[in-house]
Amino acid sequence: MPESKAALPRTNELGYYEMRFESIGALGANLAGQILGEALVLRQGFNGANFSSYGAEKKGSPVKAYVRVCAPECEVRTNSPVEEPHLVALFHDGLFALPGLLQGVTQDTVIVASTARDPALMRDLLKAPVLRLGVVDALRIANEEQTRVNTAMLGAVTKASGFIDPQAVRDTIAATFADRYPKLVEPNLRTFDRGYDELVLVEFEDAGGFAPLPSERVHPDLGYANAPIGGAITNGGNTVRRNLGSSRQGYIPRYHRDLCIDCGRCDMTCPDYVFIFHQGEDKRGRPAMVMKGPDYRYCKGCMKCVDICPVEALTRMEDLPELVCASEVELVGPPEHLANMVREQVGLPTEADKDTNYRRIG
Repeated sequence: MPESKAALPRTNELGYYEMRFESIGALGANLAGQILGEALVLRQGFNGANFSSYGAEKKGSPVKAYVRVCAPECEVRTNSPVEEPHLVALFHDGLFALPGLLQGVTQDTVIVASTARDPALMRDLLKAPVLRLGVVDALRIANEEQTRVNTAMLGAVTKASGFIDPQAVRDTIAATFADRYPKLVEPNLRTFDRGYDELVLVEFEDAGGFAPLPSERVHPDLGYANAPIGGAITNGGNTVRRNLGSSRQGYIPRYHRDLCIDCGRCDMTCPDYVFIFHQGEDKRGRPAMVMKGPDYRYCKGCMKCVDICPVEALTRMEDLPELVCASEVELVGPPEHLANMVREQVGLPTEADKDTNYRRIG
């Protein structure tokens, strides 16, 4: 093991520098934690540990990855979750509204967020009581390089930390992909370099008046000691009111009403019942079910509908939601996309009413 030449910028009372990655399934936060832990321990000479916490192993599920590192003479004697992190990385801007996201964050914590927003705006949206916050458009970088968000975020985290050796992380990325996916080595190294170079890190003069959110562990009402034998789950949950937009990875299907033939193939292939039909008339004036368009609250961006559409009425477009349209169906998307739908069938307002029928969400 090499001798560590870098010093940790600060540690807690146990001598640990701790990082927490907040993400969703399929963005690669678990692998990012593994790569970073390996780089710090095997290539920089620190002692450390990494592990992840997640529920169902599927795209869109919440994921937390933890990296704990200490000086070589210190030993890691805990595997508990990181509750008071020195650095927090937010892998998806769909997570920003989740309650408790920044538990344990203080003004000394560094936040790195995957977003195209301005750092000052980002701090206000998060209500983050921090003095240092960095932003990087990791999703755009990953889409352009045809990789994943994780290596772009690794580059940004490496730069924001102030002590992680970028070459050590690059070597670990190369070693991770070289055997099984050699063609992915160069794209991921480019993604890492761009994440490192394109990070915008801002230091604020004060905490912005935001109060720290103390770390609290959730204690369920029922557990192994008091769960009734043969008990039933009285509230199984429902996804009707849940926005699945945080599951997307950069693209949404754009609907071209003028090309649609209402064949319903998109509806048959969609796993989440995104497409909305209503009783209307076909192009010959006969009664028929006519598609209004996709409801993006339930769209996970799998693009199966784009692949199956026989007339290219659904095309791939970058996911940049800006406005919510106040119509019969809540349609979320850029204005030029919403305006592309036929207004008589979708119920969209006229251009003259645009200011009163649209509200900004981002």
